[in-house]
Amino acid sequence: MEYMNSDRTRRRRDVKTLKQQLPYPYNQDLSKVLRGLNRRTPFARRRLANDPVTAAYLAAAVRLIQRHLGPGANRAPADPDDHDSIERPVLSFLSQRAVAAEVDRNPPPFHRVGRVSTMRERWRHQSAFIADVLRFSLSALHNYSAVREDEVASAVEQIVRGPDGVRGVQQLSSLAMTLLLNSPMFRLGLIAAAEAEGDSVIREAISERRGEVGSVWRQWCEEFLRSRGLRLRSGVTIDDFIVLLAALADGLALRALGGSSTQTLDHDGQSSLLSMGALALVAGCLESTHREESRSLEQTVSALLGDPPAGADRRTT
Repeated sequence: MEYMNSDRTRRRRDVKTLKQQLPYPYNQDLSKVLRGLNRRTPFARRRLANDPVTAAYLAAAVRLIQRHLGPGANRAPADPDDHDSIERPVLSFLSQRAVAAEVDRNPPPFHRVGRVSTMRERWRHQSAFIADVLRFSLSALHNYSAVREDEVASAVEQIVRGPDGVRGVQQLSSLAMTLLLNSPMFRLGLIAAAEAEGDSVIREAISERRGEVGSVWRQWCEEFLRSRGLRLRSGVTIDDFIVLLAALADGLALRALGGSSTQTLDHDGQSSLLSMGALALVAGCLESTHREESRSLEQTVSALLGDPPAGADRRTT
């Protein structure tokens, strides 16, 4: 009995050591992200969530997402003689067999023996596995922008306190668009959004991701307003402002992915549609704290439009 206990303790220690050797974010505590694991008690689910073998299947799934969704996605024609007959599998590339086979190709120090039976022992249903992959991929843990974190921080500092805030907006817009277009998880998020109707699991994963990102942007916006002596116009909340910025970036990135000829990326380091839209939102939604009376957007636009053109009443009757 004493030998069995010591052997069990050694195995747990080896598992912990291997977990720590995994690259980010697989070396993090994933117990709050992976909720579909086939275990009854919180302790057992936490242990399985942080098992290096579990991480191996997640890593394989993430590579399959990158391979099939891009950038640089593989597009296999169903008919070799017809280049337009591209297979469009949506998420079928994450089948149990495909993921188990991909585990065999894991780089060290990941586990490299993939079996469908091992997946089923961890996730009883394929839907539970897909849900956990979505939660993991869309969570803040899986942040592909970390590679340019210094550039993002520098642009934010320029916007908040720098001598050329407009230049900072242009720099951050360029970085944001580049990161979105180069992120497989942005593409996965688009597919997830299309599948979210009637699926509470996917809606929850998307909502959590937006909440995580929104809290960071909210902090930056609050610092920006204080530093620059600005305030939101009457009727506009900081959450409204953040949602509009995010929708603008996502929409332009979607157009770029769809092959739009519109200039979504700036080639001169200054002008782009995203920076133009961001500056327009700043000009429209914010005003100086030196103004005695706040003007709503409606009042501002009404003042801008002025009186009706001559003869307008006759044309509308």
